[in-house]
Amino acid sequence: MATEGGRTWTVDGDQRARSIEEIDLHDLAMQPVLKFLLAFLIGGVFFLLPVRYGGEITVPFDIAVSYITETFPGAVGVYALAIIVAGGVLTTLAMLTDEPIVGVDLSYFETSVVFWILRLAGLVLAPIMFFNLGPAWLHTPGTGGLMWGTLVYSVGIIIPIGAVFITIFVELGGLEFVGTLSRPVMKPLFKVPGRAALDSLASWVGSYSVGLYVTRNVFEQGGYHKRDVFTIATCFSTVSIGFVGVVAATLDMLALFPVIFGAYFVCVVLTGIILVRIPPISTTPKEYIAEPDPEVGFTGSLADYARFALSEAVKKADEGESFLEAATRGFVDGLKLTSLILGTILAVGLAATLLSANTPVFDILGRPLVPIIAALGIPNAAAVAPATIVGITEMYVPVLLVTETAPMAKFFIAVLAVSQLIFFSSVGPMIMDMFSDVPIRFRDLVGLFVIRTVILVPVIAGMTHLVAALGLL
Repeated sequence: MATEGGRTWTVDGDQRARSIEEIDLHDLAMQPVLKFLLAFLIGGVFFLLPVRYGGEITVPFDIAVSYITETFPGAVGVYALAIIVAGGVLTTLAMLTDEPIVGVDLSYFETSVVFWILRLAGLVLAPIMFFNLGPAWLHTPGTGGLMWGTLVYSVGIIIPIGAVFITIFVELGGLEFVGTLSRPVMKPLFKVPGRAALDSLASWVGSYSVGLYVTRNVFEQGGYHKRDVFTIATCFSTVSIGFVGVVAATLDMLALFPVIFGAYFVCVVLTGIILVRIPPISTTPKEYIAEPDPEVGFTGSLADYARFALSEAVKKADEGESFLEAATRGFVDGLKLTSLILGTILAVGLAATLLSANTPVFDILGRPLVPIIAALGIPNAAAVAPATIVGITEMYVPVLLVTETAPMAKFFIAVLAVSQLIFFSSVGPMIMDMFSDVPIRFRDLVGLFVIRTVILVPVIAGMTHLVAALGLL
């Protein structure tokens, strides 16, 4: 994606920080305050509140997904088939014409040729899996059975259900509240404006695609320079809470969802602090592609930040949608996103599981890492080693390779897979395409993946031993 004329701007010095007395705070009327608080409570409880259910400690998110997939497996299968086919058909129409079809703009479904092919592969495979066609080796519990009956079903339900609650949280003030409170740490730790917390949170509670969309808009409006964009796109385009749930569900670890998510959060913060201080991020120029609109700083006590954050959140809730409107839009957006990725996940994941089950490809690639993994005390090193590197192709592949391993190995890969961030089934090409005017190149992403992995392997090994020592594994 290029900018017209290729003109850039720079800014000398930082903007003056304003105090709370200089901010026009929003009126804290009872109705919008309660609207924000209820939305914030709904989002937090649904995703993060530990509860006991069926003899286990889990979260309401897990309960809802498990109830649907276990109670209505036939209906979930029909839904998965329909949405994969719809994604393939709509992508094909979008790629063949730029004109609306029956008045509907299909530009949302446009993609690269590679991912068009993958969605078409999913369209072909979905009926084969649903109707149990083809050879028996395609449907074994460790290959097609795992992909279709576990992963596709889980992803298909988790995204739209999660999107309902995520959108309520985001659109009714939760995003502004947490983002504003995060501003004091963004600049000193990650060298980005405080507003970048909003992009990051959009990825955490929604999708990296949403976060990248926000980043692109702010970039085009002069709110970020190129180094800001490089940092946000490669360090904070995170896997969402819902996707972490998919990983945990695949490994039968949803009961440990809060622990996995907490470890993931620490890994993202740690790698972000390090990566922004080394190339290629640190050598990216601080150039704007539009008239610069740098963030006006804010300074004050913790109480001042809290007042400012509450004001921003209540303003958003006051001006935002109703609960029903937010929930409806979230559900629709979740279905659209599911239609984009579910066919790709089925195609790539099935190929990976078949390669793993029937060829030594991943074993060969990971063989040099086996002694390192074993030395770190992680069991099933022969299975874990290849899983540490194949995540660059697709985030789910390493997870699928360790479904039959010990709990410590599962936890290690669950956290590593979501913390590596860069994978070329989706986010990599998206970053390169959306920010070609930075530019963010293929070699940059591969290098960052390698650096992240080198940092994370010993860190997550230590986390794994700590969790095991606490008796949770």
